[in-house]
Amino acid sequence: LAAGLPAHLAVGTNKCTSIAGTTVATARYIRQKKLYWPAALAAAATAFPGSYAGSLLNLYVPDRTMHLVLMVLLPVIGIALAFHPTLGEGGRWQRMPRRRLMAVCMGIGFVLGAYDGFFGPGSGTFMMLCFAALAGFDLVTANGNSKLVNLATNLASVVAFARAGSIWYAAAVPAALCAMAGGWVGSGLALSRGSKVIRPVYYAVLALLLGKVAFDFFGKV
Repeated sequence: LAAGLPAHLAVGTNKCTSIAGTTVATARYIRQKKLYWPAALAAAATAFPGSYAGSLLNLYVPDRTMHLVLMVLLPVIGIALAFHPTLGEGGRWQRMPRRRLMAVCMGIGFVLGAYDGFFGPGSGTFMMLCFAALAGFDLVTANGNSKLVNLATNLASVVAFARAGSIWYAAAVPAALCAMAGGWVGSGLALSRGSKVIRPVYYAVLALLLGKVAFDFFGKV
């Protein structure tokens, strides 16, 4: 959006970029065994169709509507983090009945998959928070689970936007290379320092994203 692309083309190009960084980050979490496969796969299975449906919906929604959605959702994420200082300490998922855990994870996958396909920014944070708050995972494992789900949603979105011709590959390819490097560095920090680095980084990203979205929205009034 900052580069001046129309919102639909910006979202499609972003998905093509995101899948590269997410693939690298997911591989590191898998290698370090920092995700719970049954939960992550259950969520990914429902996230794929949810993301595809959300991507198709995105093509018919006005740009300003998408900005409004973000302006409402981003503060919700920040408030959730602020009022749950013990969020992500983990352990509750082991005491949860398996069927309930799988149902919760599938719900997380479909709902947030649809949002990720519809717009995207903040979806990884939403997933991490839901895996921690609703399923009871620690922040590192919740992050690892969300990476695999994000991989599924990004793949579904790329297919939908590519078929609609809404990806600018001249920007997507070089950005994807940078995203791979960023995915490697970021996942390494999260794996080595855990919630000490995850929580403040999320606060900073949310604040910057909210400021940018609000500036764009009110600047067009």
